[in-house]
Amino acid sequence: MSQHAVDELVKLLDLEPIEVNIFRGSSPDEDRQRIFGGQVAGQALVAAARTVDPGRPVHSLHGYFLRAGDPRVPVLYEVDRLRDGGSFTTRRVVAIQHGKVIFNMAASFQVPEDGFDHQAEMPDVPPPEDVPSVRDRLAEAGVQLESWMDRPRPIEIRHVDWALATREAALPPRQNVWLRADGRLPDDPLIHTIVLTYASDMTLLDTATLPHGGSWFSPGMFMASLDHAMWFHRPFRADDWLLYVQDSPSASGGRGLSRGLVFTRDGTLVATVVQEGLIRRLRSGS
Repeated sequence: MSQHAVDELVKLLDLEPIEVNIFRGSSPDEDRQRIFGGQVAGQALVAAARTVDPGRPVHSLHGYFLRAGDPRVPVLYEVDRLRDGGSFTTRRVVAIQHGKVIFNMAASFQVPEDGFDHQAEMPDVPPPEDVPSVRDRLAEAGVQLESWMDRPRPIEIRHVDWALATREAALPPRQNVWLRADGRLPDDPLIHTIVLTYASDMTLLDTATLPHGGSWFSPGMFMASLDHAMWFHRPFRADDWLLYVQDSPSASGGRGLSRGLVFTRDGTLVATVVQEGLIRRLRSGS
């Protein structure tokens, strides 16, 4: 387990209140060219939730990545309280750096209620204990781990049916991934929702590259999230194993569209994710 890394993630996703409806977030001290999209989305959701009655959990979010975030400076999050209705609460959040908006999000919260209930079925896949870790996959492929890849990480990912050694080959546009926080999280359900929001950006766009050979790990491949939407259906814990069932129905115009269903290991569907992002193969020298 990487409990320290998980604790640091919880701190990272927390925000400092600056003024009414204004919060400040920081980035980890890492050698990154831009802020990880899941971090900005997670922090924006924290900002929105800080202005909502705790009895109304988030049921959906829709975000747009407008500019690359600068990891060297804080991010300001401004919340607009759009609506407080009898059943639903709506918030808009803008993330600002250097005087410009880098991300905006609309998030909706709902009073819990009963109603119709059905869900898609989880595919039959090996349990996470029988699936190699990313480190094991890379070791099998003979890939030398760089120092930033080999450090303890807060999210553990295990690819069910994706052999990293063959990523240069064309593969079907689908993959199944087990993931979880690699340590114990606090019991607050909001924290689990925010951690899943953070983790949901990690492998989804990569699904759109599978039919074309290569991945984020390949030289010359440029990938960046454009928008990200999530719907939360049922309670879950992000420190228990979750199966992220992903597919990509289309790639065109330099963009790839990917979808994901998130199941608990007992087959309960807890979230749906849709994302579009840039996928470009850069020419040498460009």
